[in-house]
Amino acid sequence: MNKVDLLRMSLSSLWRRKLRTVLTVLGVVVGTASIVVMISLGLGLNKSSMEQIEQYGGLTTITVYPNESGYSYTIYSGGGVMIESSSSSDSSSNEPIRIDDAMMETLSQIEHVEVASPVLSISALAKQGIWEGNIYIRGMSQEALEKMNLEAAEGTIPTSEDELQLFYGNTVITNFYNARTQQYYWETGELPEVDFMNDPMFVIFDMDAYYNNKYGGTDENGTPVPAPKKYVVPACGVMAGGEEEYGENSSYVLCNVNALKKQLTKAFKGKAIPGQPTNSAGKPYKEIYYDEAYIRVDDMDHVEEVQEQIRALGLQANSNVEWMNQVKEQSRSIQAALGGIGAVSLFVAAIGIANTMMMSIYERTKEIGVMKVLGCDLSAIRNMFLTEAGFIGLIGGAIGLVLSYIISAVINFVMKGMYASGISYIPIYLAVVALVFAVFIGMLAGLFPALRAMRLSPLAAIRNE
Repeated sequence: MNKVDLLRMSLSSLWRRKLRTVLTVLGVVVGTASIVVMISLGLGLNKSSMEQIEQYGGLTTITVYPNESGYSYTIYSGGGVMIESSSSSDSSSNEPIRIDDAMMETLSQIEHVEVASPVLSISALAKQGIWEGNIYIRGMSQEALEKMNLEAAEGTIPTSEDELQLFYGNTVITNFYNARTQQYYWETGELPEVDFMNDPMFVIFDMDAYYNNKYGGTDENGTPVPAPKKYVVPACGVMAGGEEEYGENSSYVLCNVNALKKQLTKAFKGKAIPGQPTNSAGKPYKEIYYDEAYIRVDDMDHVEEVQEQIRALGLQANSNVEWMNQVKEQSRSIQAALGGIGAVSLFVAAIGIANTMMMSIYERTKEIGVMKVLGCDLSAIRNMFLTEAGFIGLIGGAIGLVLSYIISAVINFVMKGMYASGISYIPIYLAVVALVFAVFIGMLAGLFPALRAMRLSPLAAIRNE
């Protein structure tokens, strides 16, 4: 019996018992659809989490903070914390470890570090006509600004290191309120009539002096605090996105860090810049220290390695890789649980296939006996029944896959408000594996009936009525 005859006889046998075949295939359809949809929910949640992580900082970035306490903290998976002195000069002094230009140079020399940028931040008050808003300015290196792939709806990213230029995040406009009515966008539902690109924006950096002057504050000598100077700071661009589309930098006003340092030195001449450390006499240091450092690693696999080297310097380092590992672990647990639930349906379908094959053997006992008497190879008889079972798995698996995609599309449509990329995700490899698995389960379920058919006695089979 050649392969063509084997396929023809198998299909013919299934076609003769249409209702039984359809019901058995239906069981495989339900089983396949169940397991695929269940696993797709786990994959979808994982994919959505990864996209969210990527949106809020990426998987190759590390945020480095100064160590003001002079101690480093090592947190173990069991929840224990070990505190170690990290002062390299004098372990008993526990001096703060800050981020300055020298430290930035050290960070940039670490292997696998692609970008090392200082981050200098300050809160300021922006005013345009009747509109006022608190903005959070973040100064970064030109290299970092260029490699962050910032998409501009208007203008471009900052390009000057001498003149302060502001690049507004897409949600910054919601921070502005009407100075007359004291109402924000979230109260009125109407966007402030602020034009970052075409109308002048006045920025007040010394907010303490502004509010002291506004509410009648005095200095240590009892003299009324004078109003701080307002600076007209041009906008170079506005980030793409709607006012409610949140991302890593959507709520910030970005600028070149060197230009920001020059502007702050001018605005706070003779005074301590907010957030900057002071000596024991309350006087500011000559050097400006950075609030944090932005580190981009060349590959996600090297993030934890670089992180450990940064911590060895006594600094605090956080990355999304730690969060990602937790998400992956939770995702694997969810997929295993959901896959197990779906596998129950496929197991029930396998029992149905085995039952169908056994019934087929009982009905075709004489046919099997005749085939043996005519000298048909025993393996051919076995393969015939295995092929029938495989066909049931193949047909049921294919229809089940189509049903899975339909169910997945319906779930994503219903949940599109909560999950932008969808909660159900069926990758190509899952579809292929599911189809192969359905055929395998079908043939496995048909193995015992096929062996039984192969072992039937030819004479007993012929005499069977």
